[in-house]
Amino acid sequence: MELGIYTFAERTADPHTGKMISAQQRISDLLEEITLADQLGLDVFGIGEHHRPDFVVSSPAVILAAAAVKTKHIKLTSAVTVLSSDDPVRVFQDFASVDLLSSGRAEIMAGRGSFIESFPLFGYDLEDYDTLFSEKLELLLSINNSEKVNWQKSAHRAAINNLGVYPRPFQQELPIWIAVGGTPESAMRAGKMGLPMALAIIGGTPDRFVPFVDLFRETAQKSGHDLSTLGVGINSHAYIADDSQQAADEFFPPYADVMSRIGRERGWQPMTRQQFEYMRAPQGALLVGSPQQVIDKILYEYELFKHSRFLAQMSVGTMPHDKMMHSIELFGNVVAPAVRKAIL
Repeated sequence: MELGIYTFAERTADPHTGKMISAQQRISDLLEEITLADQLGLDVFGIGEHHRPDFVVSSPAVILAAAAVKTKHIKLTSAVTVLSSDDPVRVFQDFASVDLLSSGRAEIMAGRGSFIESFPLFGYDLEDYDTLFSEKLELLLSINNSEKVNWQKSAHRAAINNLGVYPRPFQQELPIWIAVGGTPESAMRAGKMGLPMALAIIGGTPDRFVPFVDLFRETAQKSGHDLSTLGVGINSHAYIADDSQQAADEFFPPYADVMSRIGRERGWQPMTRQQFEYMRAPQGALLVGSPQQVIDKILYEYELFKHSRFLAQMSVGTMPHDKMMHSIELFGNVVAPAVRKAIL
């Protein structure tokens, strides 16, 4: 199993002090986190795209390019690229450039986006949410497969008549994952296209998603794809400290701040400590606790899904940089070796 980290590069006020670091400092801290993850032998680091004041990365490829020249081994992926409101030609060019800078470590995790700010910002209609993604994904795959591209005029894109798209990546093709949130249609789309699927599990209980992963694999098999080469990734909120109580006490305030604030926008109830502790339980969605607790939960989920990748989102809200670095150290030095040994 590949083990890694992803982040939305949040920039929110510290719930204890009310202070907020600068955007420059947050990006500087982020590059230190990626460098540490690489040095510890973690497999993947992902960066999400947002267009809001509470997140500092609107262009993951730019930050990943900076990380490419600071790291040696770790794969660098978006988490996610909001493909629906972007240009597939430019997305490919940006990530091909990251791939060249990193000598073949770039990936794209493409999604429709759970936040909608990019749509009006770039002039797209939310009523086209589904068709935009389907069409742009098809074009991105076409560019990835062939240096010269032919594309007939479509609802959201002008024609491309036998034009080359450059630069080409260091790898023969860029790995492209489909990020999904839990709808059967998304699982079936990824399965039919034979693309690896990254599933976000950030609430409820993981066992509820077993039929969803089964549907993905069944659809892929019926579509003639080789399941042995088709990855499944689980992306979840996680945080590790020396003991369980410390992890819960450190992670809950920023986590509750962010989840409650986003919840107000979406009609959710505020996050309570009781709900938080329920999700921290052995069969819950949160991987927050001691190293052994996180090891046990990753292995529990592996029994459910037999997935090939696990990515931890450790900074759901603003965490002090030193605490984040310690959590990454525990993940790389304690959790990752134990998980790898257990599933060999």
